[in-house]
Amino acid sequence: MHTRITKYEFKAGLPVEFEIIPLEKLYSNHAEMLTTPHRTGFYHILWFQQGTPVHWIDFEPIQIQPGTLLFLNKDRVQRFDVHANAGGYAILFTGDFFNKNLKYLHSNILFNDLMKVAMIHLDHSKPFSELIALMQWELTHSKDEGQPDILHNLLHNFLLYAEREYRQQTFTELKKNADLDYLLLFREMLEKHYQSEKQVQFYARELLVTEKRLNTATAKTVGKTPKEMIDDRVMLEAKRLLAHTQDTIKEIGYTLGYDEPTNFIKYFKKHAEQTPVEFREQFLME
Repeated sequence: MHTRITKYEFKAGLPVEFEIIPLEKLYSNHAEMLTTPHRTGFYHILWFQQGTPVHWIDFEPIQIQPGTLLFLNKDRVQRFDVHANAGGYAILFTGDFFNKNLKYLHSNILFNDLMKVAMIHLDHSKPFSELIALMQWELTHSKDEGQPDILHNLLHNFLLYAEREYRQQTFTELKKNADLDYLLLFREMLEKHYQSEKQVQFYARELLVTEKRLNTATAKTVGKTPKEMIDDRVMLEAKRLLAHTQDTIKEIGYTLGYDEPTNFIKYFKKHAEQTPVEFREQFLME
């Protein structure tokens, strides 16, 4: 029997697919849901103004300090801290809400930092608190023709200020050039096809470039070969399914495109230096 990592879609029935929720309210209404590993089909900006929770994103624990802004792309597996006493805000929105400027969202360094999850430490709240107040004020109005654009523009400004902060803190800018363009296109395609397509040749052909050109693009931007990036994505999903579902090893292998369980076990052991069962046991003991 297949079990899936729970995935939540955006709340239905809102005038726009955009919401600001105080973290305290989020916890009081959805504690059990939040503290279980889950994915969402929408974007998160989490502003922790009080508290020092540990926020898990995939298998990485992120230690939060007051004043932390965290940016989470859709479909990341996350888990909120069970013991959190956090105050602040969650800004939630969909790609459809941002559809007029999706190119900006897809190349935005906050949701697409290729090296790590984007996190900013704010030692001041201006202009972020003012923009949140304006967004909240706008949400109190009944929807009219201008509301989606007003909210979109306020959120866009919030992200632009956050990008500026991020660049001044820990972010290493990747040079905008053809290599980066190919990398982003490859990564987008990989997200769609990693379960069925594991050969570099397939992606190069789809992108209308040679394997050598694709290899140059990924090596220059993230220091990895396309094959390493494919393996990283397959292994991440394998670990997610082993840790967060009760699927059998055979079912997980099949989900990831392996008809023979032995092939999946060999592949996993080669990359993780332990068997799928050994990896899973670590989580059963927690």
